[in-house]
Amino acid sequence: MLVFFIVLAAIGGYLLGSIPFGLVLTQWAGLGDIRAIGSGNIGATNVLRTGRKDLALATLLLDAGKAGLALILARLLTTGHPQQIEIGLVAGGAAFVGHCYPVWLNFKGGKGVATFFGVLFAGAWPLGLLAGATWLAVATMFGYSSLAALCAAAIAPIAALVAAYSWPEVIFALLLAARYRRLWPISWG
Repeated sequence: MLVFFIVLAAIGGYLLGSIPFGLVLTQWAGLGDIRAIGSGNIGATNVLRTGRKDLALATLLLDAGKAGLALILARLLTTGHPQQIEIGLVAGGAAFVGHCYPVWLNFKGGKGVATFFGVLFAGAWPLGLLAGATWLAVATMFGYSSLAALCAAAIAPIAALVAAYSWPEVIFALLLAARYRRLWPISWG
């Protein structure tokens, strides 16, 4: 039965995460394909480049919300199951992967910053607050969203370890953070 819940959580989370809200909202607003401007990503930062702050905010909230919703729904549907926490993490992680590699867009999605925060806030809100504060501080000081995302992602697993979160939660934060290695502007290899 555990395998069934994990597979269902992974598929459901991935499909929910694959909804490209930035693309849908900009097309709905008559702004065309968001992938044709700026960074070419479907996330809130690129939507902001259209000049529509309202659409950027909506994209941010919806992208964060889809990951948080996936995690919360999985936990609600498995209430009382001994691996309820882990099943929720699978769903939230799958939503994060779905946003970054959506099936609907030939596996070319966003960077996952909003979905990262959404799943952290839903799964471990103190970590989400710390990562959010880190992002805000770095973005304010240096003006680079990608650098802020790197710093926020780096601090989350360290904080989870220091705060004595469960090992699945620490590993989960570490796996989410590993996604951001590609944002680093220096080649390590």
